[in-house]
Amino acid sequence: MLTRPFVDIPYEPQLSCILAGISIYDREETLGKALWVYSPNKQDEREEIIRKFIISDFDYLTCRHRFVVFKMLEGILHQPDFDFSTLFESDYYEYSALAWDETEIDDPRGFFEDIYRLASEEWKDDLHKASLEDQSTW
Repeated sequence: MLTRPFVDIPYEPQLSCILAGISIYDREETLGKALWVYSPNKQDEREEIIRKFIISDFDYLTCRHRFVVFKMLEGILHQPDFDFSTLFESDYYEYSALAWDETEIDDPRGFFEDIYRLASEEWKDDLHKASLEDQSTW
């Protein structure tokens, strides 16, 4: 069984974990300011956000963990009616706020499609390596 890094708990990522790199709750003055110079609706700036803040947030994970996250995202992207805008909603009861809320992202599905595309490029070797393994042994 694949476990979370550093602890012996099963690794079962939620889709919201993909946006952890742009979570600014209690970091508005630091990470928020760094992110707010970008527009998530401009393609070139969105790609920079994804590469610098989202994909890099997974650097500590193994190829297996990245593979699991990637496959989870792939499966959800195959659901044509999935509402990605809900993932950008702030939840102050859960101590969660992203740099941009659901009203500021013109194409939430496109945002996640870009994450998928860029992750497939950035993690190409890791994804290939993990795909060759028997996932039932993780």
